[in-house]
Amino acid sequence: MTAIAPLLFVVIWSTGFLVGRGVSAHADPFWFLAVRFIGVAVLFGAAALWARVPWPRGPRRIALHLVAGALMSGLYVGPSWWAMAQGLPSGVMALIGALQPLFTALIAVTLLGGRLRAATWAGLALGFSGVAMVLWPRLAVSAGAAGLTLPVLLAAAGSILALTVGSMVQKSPLAAGDLRSASAVQNVGAVTVLVFMALVFGEPRWDGSPLLWGYLAYAVLVLSIGGATLLIWLMRHGEATRTAALVLAVPPLSALQAWWIFGETLTGLQIVGFVVAILGVALARR
Repeated sequence: MTAIAPLLFVVIWSTGFLVGRGVSAHADPFWFLAVRFIGVAVLFGAAALWARVPWPRGPRRIALHLVAGALMSGLYVGPSWWAMAQGLPSGVMALIGALQPLFTALIAVTLLGGRLRAATWAGLALGFSGVAMVLWPRLAVSAGAAGLTLPVLLAAAGSILALTVGSMVQKSPLAAGDLRSASAVQNVGAVTVLVFMALVFGEPRWDGSPLLWGYLAYAVLVLSIGGATLLIWLMRHGEATRTAALVLAVPPLSALQAWWIFGETLTGLQIVGFVVAILGVALARR
């Protein structure tokens, strides 16, 4: 599990961009997200009840779980999808998302007193450079886009910071709890944020097509129960910066998937960037 989990996480996490792209034509993104995380909370809760595992106890412990879920899911996907709905190009959002390992490293060093090797910093810088190369064609097209405003950029950066902090909270005393019951409670925190955002920013749009229900099933079962659970497991069992470095492999893999599925162009620079990003991840995780 330790060997395959990082690769499986990157593959699953990279498909999130494709789901977001597909959902927008069929439903309001905010209501889709709210329904998605309600489903996740219900399934984790049912699994915890079926297995009769211990649940988080005490107001402080429950509150910490709710905050972790609100940060890692609600305040991550909500503002990032809002930013893209305001016109922020997906390439810019992906590049901002690649800042997560750097945020993690800075928090680990400045707030938690951690120390990182020079090779780790070099790997993070190399990986981010590779991501920039992969996304450069999209960034060039996006220059001057209407969505590149300060509030939108702050929302995008804030969403990545929320994901970073929420992920690092998983290494707190929460790590001692059962993953099923903990995830059920944490997703209640996510639902609270996303329902609020849906009521404020959303619109009643849901076409009920089989494709939309397919997207929802995939988002619940694969992206959340699979991908997010893997991220929490990796954070609990590994060093935070080494785990976050995996995110640098996501945009290049997403670009490959877009080339394969949607026929998007893949330039020589992007191929080189893919190799550079993977080398950076490998160096950062040594």
